[in-house]
Amino acid sequence: MSLSPEARKTLAGITTATITTVLLKKGLRNVWMRGARPLRPGLPRLVGPAFTLRFVPAREDLATPESWSSPISTRTAIEAMPEGCIAVVDAMGITDAGIFGDILCARMMKRGVTALVTDGVVRDVEGTLGTNLPVWCDGYAAPPSVAGLTFVGWGEPIGCGGVAVFPNDIVVADQDGCVLIPQAMLDHVLNEGVEQERMEAWIVNEVNNGAALPGLYPMNAETKARYAASKK
Repeated sequence: MSLSPEARKTLAGITTATITTVLLKKGLRNVWMRGARPLRPGLPRLVGPAFTLRFVPAREDLATPESWSSPISTRTAIEAMPEGCIAVVDAMGITDAGIFGDILCARMMKRGVTALVTDGVVRDVEGTLGTNLPVWCDGYAAPPSVAGLTFVGWGEPIGCGGVAVFPNDIVVADQDGCVLIPQAMLDHVLNEGVEQERMEAWIVNEVNNGAALPGLYPMNAETKARYAASKK
């Protein structure tokens, strides 16, 4: 799935907080990925279809430095990443083995990957930051992935931060973390998210002008009428 430039631009103007509210109103409560925080403060809001990768617990006969040369390896997976995707990595929340370091992140940048999102950690943190690849993760650690994880594949459903992520679901990442939009909900979020942002901006303006919260947030009938009139 490819996102149109218009959809990317629209989603870039909708906060992850707003997206969680819009999806909550449709019954989706579990879309925010736990543990995935921006590695560098001040990253812009980024949007892209999910390219999924999965680790399982380390097994000594499989999680070896030699496995990095296997056809099923993080190196091979990176070469399959399409431009504009967000790599979403299931590391099971393990924080004492870095899934990717500076070399792998540098290659992802060269391939035009939008960002890396994981519930695990990265390594070579100074070098990783130096690649300028935007990263959302749970911190950093010196040991390599094989010290605590076994890489098993890509392009399949995963769990990241307790959220089910399917290939090509849409990921939006900002300072509040990373939110998943199921493919089937994209048009709904595009439409309702814009309206939610507009409405909340109007409410903030009312608060700044001295309005009290009861009847304003949430709106009562009178406030809804005033808001509707403001859009004409």
